[in-house]
Amino acid sequence: MLEAAKQQDFDSVKTNNNSNSSSNHDESHHRHHQGQSASSSAETVSPSANPSSPVKVEVLEEGSTKSSSYDLAHFEPVRILSNNSTHKSVSLLGHFANLSRDDFSIIVLEKTAFTEAQLRNTTSSESESKHSSTTTAEADTEAERSIFSTKSHLRTEFINDIYGNFLCVTDPEVNQLKVTIVYPATEKHISKYSAHARYLVEETADDYQSVTLPHLEQEQLSLEWLYNILEHRKEKDRIVYEDPSDKVGFILLPDLKWDGKTLEQLYLLALVRPKGIKSLRDLTAAHLPLLRNIKEGGTKAIKERYGIDSDHLRVYLHYQPSFYHLHVHFTYLKHDPPGIHCEKSHLLTTIIENLELVPDYYQRVTLSCVLGENDKLYAKLKAAKEVNQDAEDQPKAKRTKIE
Repeated sequence: MLEAAKQQDFDSVKTNNNSNSSSNHDESHHRHHQGQSASSSAETVSPSANPSSPVKVEVLEEGSTKSSSYDLAHFEPVRILSNNSTHKSVSLLGHFANLSRDDFSIIVLEKTAFTEAQLRNTTSSESESKHSSTTTAEADTEAERSIFSTKSHLRTEFINDIYGNFLCVTDPEVNQLKVTIVYPATEKHISKYSAHARYLVEETADDYQSVTLPHLEQEQLSLEWLYNILEHRKEKDRIVYEDPSDKVGFILLPDLKWDGKTLEQLYLLALVRPKGIKSLRDLTAAHLPLLRNIKEGGTKAIKERYGIDSDHLRVYLHYQPSFYHLHVHFTYLKHDPPGIHCEKSHLLTTIIENLELVPDYYQRVTLSCVLGENDKLYAKLKAAKEVNQDAEDQPKAKRTKIE
């Protein structure tokens, strides 16, 4: 009965799911640490050298680290949380039968981008390697990991005059998936990775003070994972650049959605060292030295490390962010990640100029943001605006009497 119910749920959601939803691809997906409880974990899993073997990862549970084995053969889907056709990704809710049938797991499957190495023609290099005395196993492997190799096969869909449509079956080495696993998944994780209707909200300065800020103080989730990075307790080997200054310092490291290798998808985050700066709303002219340092130091570090000039970079902040400790996004202009559109992102250069003109600009301006229908903040802002609208709609005499 349980299995039948699971399958029915899975099939119904599959049918009704919005394939174009991008709710699980906003900034909140960039750091899937956010929202973790002490007994939950999120791991990004790289494909194993042996596709049939289970993946070994380190799972954080109740402050300790233990070894777990994730084997996709034991994953039992319950339902599709979201299916994004634009970003070629899907989030699934289910159980690892070999771990626990009581605890939910979330698996995010995402197709990876093409790399230049995969697009090389290896026919000539394969031929040369057979007659070369310097052939190595690495060279043979590299030659095999190309779409244009003997391991790729075309299946014809149709041919009409000079046009042809085909499906290509390639070597699994050039057709890998990026897999993110959250286990055990809480209700907050399930909501976070689910597709929801989204709404554009205009948050006034008064809205922020009376609604948003109290909400953040009440609902703020743990930032321990972030402090682990700032204090070098975790992810130290992933740091690309660091300025240790307590006032204007920051740490630059790859966003978890970037594999750190595919240059075309470059995506890094700058986490500021000063604590207490929640978001764009907190910024004033006093923070200009910090913001300028991030812009100059971050772009310089990326140029030295990856060879990408500053005029090829998109440097911006999100509002609302997915976690409330100031951080800045660095992405390659060739790459169009989620959250770069006008209703979500604010270019760092524009922020700096606004603060130079008006020192308390972001404490005075109305900011637009996108919130999901399940977001508690959306419900609170909507209710507050309805109350304000009702007050404005009252006749002036009656409103004066009430006051």
